[in-house]
Amino acid sequence: MSLTPDDVRKVAHLARLGLDETQVAEYATELSSILDVVDHLATAQTDDVAPMSHPLDLSARLRPDVAQATVDREAFQAIAPDTADGVYRVPKVIE
Repeated sequence: MSLTPDDVRKVAHLARLGLDETQVAEYATELSSILDVVDHLATAQTDDVAPMSHPLDLSARLRPDVAQATVDREAFQAIAPDTADGVYRVPKVIE
């Protein structure tokens, strides 16, 4: 795909880029070559390729998601301004 200098000016305007007129022809050539590579990639045969969530076949090295009782509710509620029946009480904010 070949971009014209007018196409480059339009894209630069939409991207809010300030280009000198001397740069327009150079950018038209470079952007056209990038679009040619993308067009070439679109011709790759991907019919038998399974979709992947990540390009590398890695397993997540995360700890197991297990709840741990490390919070002492009584200690936190002892310093709270207002609690009742194990919950924090707050002022009403909606009339």
